[in-house]
Amino acid sequence: MRQILNISLPMEMIRSIKEEMKEGQFASVSEFVRHLIRHYNTEKLAREAKRDRELFKKGKLKAIEVQSFKDVF
Repeated sequence: MRQILNISLPMEMIRSIKEEMKEGQFASVSEFVRHLIRHYNTEKLAREAKRDRELFKKGKLKAIEVQSFKDVF
């Protein structure tokens, strides 16, 4: 189920989003914002994975055996 979220943006940002829409990159402002959030989540996951690899190399994080997704979530 989708919900409506109202945000305030400076006019310069609105123009930038509308330009992306005009160029055909995004069909709507909502699509643009969803894209940004997906990108943010991907980057966050990558940072967490990098941090975990570094902790593992230092011996501060132990490997676990995963049999299925149930073991992860």
